[in-house]
Amino acid sequence: MGKASRKKSQGKKAPRDPRTMPAPFARRPFEGLPGESELVGMREIIPAATATVTFTHEGSDHEATLATVLPMAWSGLHRSDGSVLVALQSGGSSGDASRDLAEALLATLALPEGTPLTSAPKASAASPRLQDLLTGTDLEVTLHEGFDFWVEDQELDADGKASLDRANEAVAPTVRLSSAASAYWCRLGNRCYVRWILPHDEDAATDALARLHAAGNSRLGDGRLLGAFRTCGLLVPVWEVAADQPAESHADDLGELAARFETALAETTPLTADERRARHGIVSRQVTLR
Repeated sequence: MGKASRKKSQGKKAPRDPRTMPAPFARRPFEGLPGESELVGMREIIPAATATVTFTHEGSDHEATLATVLPMAWSGLHRSDGSVLVALQSGGSSGDASRDLAEALLATLALPEGTPLTSAPKASAASPRLQDLLTGTDLEVTLHEGFDFWVEDQELDADGKASLDRANEAVAPTVRLSSAASAYWCRLGNRCYVRWILPHDEDAATDALARLHAAGNSRLGDGRLLGAFRTCGLLVPVWEVAADQPAESHADDLGELAARFETALAETTPLTADERRARHGIVSRQVTLR
């Protein structure tokens, strides 16, 4: 073989097996799924919640329950009654939370009944995403005051009951506010907050929040905007509100704020100098979760 032929042959590399390649990073992993902002809420800020989903695998239809967390930080649980539970807050090994959860879902389904999935298989470029599996057109999330959904009607021994009680005591009280999608009031110690997961493009949402803040319209009633964090490609502004008022007392103020936000979001003119300064202040204090 001549030198030119050898160079040409060396330039032809066999395609890599996607199963050996890392999962591509997904900045907004749940984009396109029903209830994207609700999934982000379950993954990041809601302590105890569940949601039922339907999915297809190998030509068969299945049902599963997504949960915020499971006992012992399990990734999944195939109960003895055949039901499948998968945890959103069990962490992930790749840069795509959707692939991580899809791998946990399929691995849990494959387990014998009555078996927990202590850790999920590592996702790769060949792993399916939730977008490839889920078949439902909406997502209804149920908030719980504690983790009793782990055991349902099963009786626990003394140690199990004590463990569940300790987990329940650690749950921060959390309430969904009715006047805006994916907005949650919570009590952390002696202070109360409202965290609103915005389902919009992160940059556009930041611009809208900056416009409101520069105009002095970013307060939630008497509650002040503390800042915002970003997670799973979405922006989550946070307000501190009065600790001596019930959660739903903030619903009307949130509804008014949501209307102001939508107006600001629709604005297409360039940010003014004051709005740019407000945006810089918001971004400089941002924290990125996962």
